[in-house]
Amino acid sequence: MVTIAKPAIFSVHKKCGEFSEYIEHPSHSGHTLQLESYQVFDCKLCGRNRDCKYFVQNLFCCEICDFTMDLYCAKYPPPEAIDISEIHHHKLTLLKELIEFDCDAKCGIDGYGFPYKCHECDLAFHVDCVWHPSKLIYPLEVNHSSHSLHPLQLLMGRSPEYSDGKCRLCGLKVDEFFYHCSSCNFTLDMRCVLNPPQQSLLDLKTHDHQLTLIPRLDSFICNACGLKGDRSPYKCCQCDFMIHKDCLALPRLININRHDHRVSRTSLVGVVNSVCGVCHQKVDWTWGGYSCQRCPSYIVHSKCATREDVWNGKELEGVPEETEDVEPYVVIDENTIQHFSHTEHYLRLHVNGVLCDENKRCSACTHPICLQPFYGCMDCDFILHQNCAGFLRKKWHVLHNERLTLVTNEADSFFCDACYRISNGFRHQNDGRDFDVLCTSISEPFIHPSHPDHPLYYNSTEEDKFCNGCNRVEYRMLGCIENGCIFFICFGCATLPQVVKHRVDDHPLSLCYGEKASCKYWCDICETETNPETWFYTCKDHRASLHKECVLGEFSGLMPGSTVKDSNGSYEVVLNNSVSRALCRKCKLHCIESRCIYPIVLKMSGTSDTYYCSFWCT
Repeated sequence: MVTIAKPAIFSVHKKCGEFSEYIEHPSHSGHTLQLESYQVFDCKLCGRNRDCKYFVQNLFCCEICDFTMDLYCAKYPPPEAIDISEIHHHKLTLLKELIEFDCDAKCGIDGYGFPYKCHECDLAFHVDCVWHPSKLIYPLEVNHSSHSLHPLQLLMGRSPEYSDGKCRLCGLKVDEFFYHCSSCNFTLDMRCVLNPPQQSLLDLKTHDHQLTLIPRLDSFICNACGLKGDRSPYKCCQCDFMIHKDCLALPRLININRHDHRVSRTSLVGVVNSVCGVCHQKVDWTWGGYSCQRCPSYIVHSKCATREDVWNGKELEGVPEETEDVEPYVVIDENTIQHFSHTEHYLRLHVNGVLCDENKRCSACTHPICLQPFYGCMDCDFILHQNCAGFLRKKWHVLHNERLTLVTNEADSFFCDACYRISNGFRHQNDGRDFDVLCTSISEPFIHPSHPDHPLYYNSTEEDKFCNGCNRVEYRMLGCIENGCIFFICFGCATLPQVVKHRVDDHPLSLCYGEKASCKYWCDICETETNPETWFYTCKDHRASLHKECVLGEFSGLMPGSTVKDSNGSYEVVLNNSVSRALCRKCKLHCIESRCIYPIVLKMSGTSDTYYCSFWCT
């Protein structure tokens, strides 16, 4: 399988790649320096602050004292003394001790480190303010194929105020060193100078004709992705085709986690009134994108299909498609199946269900069979909800970039990476990540009774949002995309059972989606006040508002009768349904509650009365 990487924005000099892990350096004699990686540090030689929130940076540091030095200064240390008349008329000497100082170059930056000092005038300067080691390795002037009118001059520090501070070719913000033509306001970063893009190219997978780089500021629409560009496209002079430089590397055939089939790159979407399968915004049919050969109406924007949270980065052109059977059961007759997790017996369909029996639980989701059709084993007590029996053995899902595999081993408990609940039912798994089948059963568009007017779609952004169900902050949400409609629910609330049975009431309890109330509400289970504006469970006559947590507890995803383990030992999962409720050992020690209120508790294996009602207690 071939992996197509995005264009690199990080490069390493050959000499820099030859550093050993430990070095002796004349700037810090007496101690060995070790190569480390940090996001934030100050180079004590040049005084530069290295603060980048996007990636870690390499440096040499002393484990004995507070000394750090970037790779640049390690390879090109400033000289011990310099005589630069345009800076100062006396010789400047590099100090060997760390001091705080005010830079007399009036750069406005606080000084701490090893400055250059004039002992006659008692002046101090940052190393960078008087010494530019870039001149040792970069020419002061270059001729570049993208700007043949004038040579480009090496500059350091901030870009000129009249410039936008971006490279003309790649559009990225220029770094500390860059080349610039003041006559044409033309700027190139080091990456584009050292690795210049091709001036012309012919790639029949991208376009039928030769493409030429146009290195100028010019607004255009990219034919490959349909998005605006403001500089340096590749252009076909025969048919006015334009494309971003980055879009040249768009893969031809990929899998995305929003669709079960492969999608392929097309130069013309051609489907009128189509909507992107990722962002759910309109797709202009006259531009390029990705489409599914099996589902003609399924279209995705090029940039949406290749997002890091959608695509795993693997190009699949020339790679045979996986054809293994993903169906979870074999049909014996119209009412009988043989499920892959229970091949020893047949399962018979019961359409009418049963009335919320705590002892009859689905092995997949571990919830009780409650007014739902289910498959029951004809020879033992194995049960699956009809919906749960249909979970595919292999599937793609919005929660993960790789295809997930259905695992049915209830001996291992796990925490779901979507809703954070513990479970030992079926799960979809890949690369150490586990998702319970309730969370992976959610597909787009998702219809939830709490928001019946509009469908919900997966929303994954860096911006945290409040869940309408529990009022907690989460960044992975199911949200409404209609204009003016602000509604989000987390995966935990989206997968809450709509109907449950609890010993507090003879009738099944229904999930209520919050309501305005002028009076106070009280939970009949924990006997404390509730907030009716958040979701709660209520009985048939709606006279009670019961906390979701009190009704379900923390162990609702564990199958009663099973055994789970943690670092403290082994526990039996038991129903808390005896006449005298279990007494939690931890709660008893802290005088919090006399009896456990949750419907499922853990009992320490090998004991007769050591119970725990929550994770905090264990």
